[in-house]
Amino acid sequence: MQNYLGRFRRVMRYIDDHLAENLNGEKLGTVAACSRFHFHRQFSALFGINPGRYIQLARFERAARQLAYRPHVSVFDIALDCGFDSPESFSRAFKKLHGQSPSDFRKNPQWDVCSSIYQPLIDARSKTMPDNIPTPAIEIVNFPQTRVATLRHRGDPAHIGNSIRPFIDWRKRNHLPPHKNATFNIIHTNPEETPAADFVLDLCVATSIAISPNPEGVFEQIMQANRCARIRHIGPDQDLNRSIIPVYAQWMPQTGELAGDYPLFFQRIAFFPDVPRHEAITDIYVPLAAPQQNAP
Repeated sequence: MQNYLGRFRRVMRYIDDHLAENLNGEKLGTVAACSRFHFHRQFSALFGINPGRYIQLARFERAARQLAYRPHVSVFDIALDCGFDSPESFSRAFKKLHGQSPSDFRKNPQWDVCSSIYQPLIDARSKTMPDNIPTPAIEIVNFPQTRVATLRHRGDPAHIGNSIRPFIDWRKRNHLPPHKNATFNIIHTNPEETPAADFVLDLCVATSIAISPNPEGVFEQIMQANRCARIRHIGPDQDLNRSIIPVYAQWMPQTGELAGDYPLFFQRIAFFPDVPRHEAITDIYVPLAAPQQNAP
């Protein structure tokens, strides 16, 4: 079964890597190493969504993130990236799906609607995950004290885009691009155990600049120096727990390490939509107790 799913996992990754291209059944059947006569039925039966719909949603998912988070990218370029010949045809199709034109979405994204639209993608992708995933490589590192500019998100994780957008605007005004200034998220509450209204996450960028009063509410914070377990996660955020849980469930009991008194945090290395979801890179840091506290 895993070999069978593995072939279709290759198809999904191929689609995500070639969204601007003509993705026909014959080509995708070749990637899946199955007959083009049966590819569509197999894909639909496995994932509950036909390949044409999957491709459409994958294209518009990336387009929506580009519209929301990459204001420098024109609608014309986004349309081409989605495989459309013109921004007009792209706009009609986008509005039909979202109920908003691309320009209206760029101004005021409706995240609840967005989440509902793209849930079939999440469901389909989750079915391609292997049952037995090797425990990710875990290393102990000394994270240095780091001064960061922070915008704190409070509330439903589904609406975090409403915090990311002003945070990006503030970073751009202050010339703090991701390739020069490290991006962090500090996770104050577990979204799986916390009511949506009580969820808290910090969006952070490493910087030494003075932080003046600003309309976004960005403030200075010092991330503590911490001895941490670090795990590199490659893939979408929806799969982060597959890398996090083994640290607590397996690695800590085996090594005798204990969690420290500081929140879990991430460093974002490569971002969707700049890279396909399966190529996004996140370094996960689990703060550890000092070694002497681990002694029996």
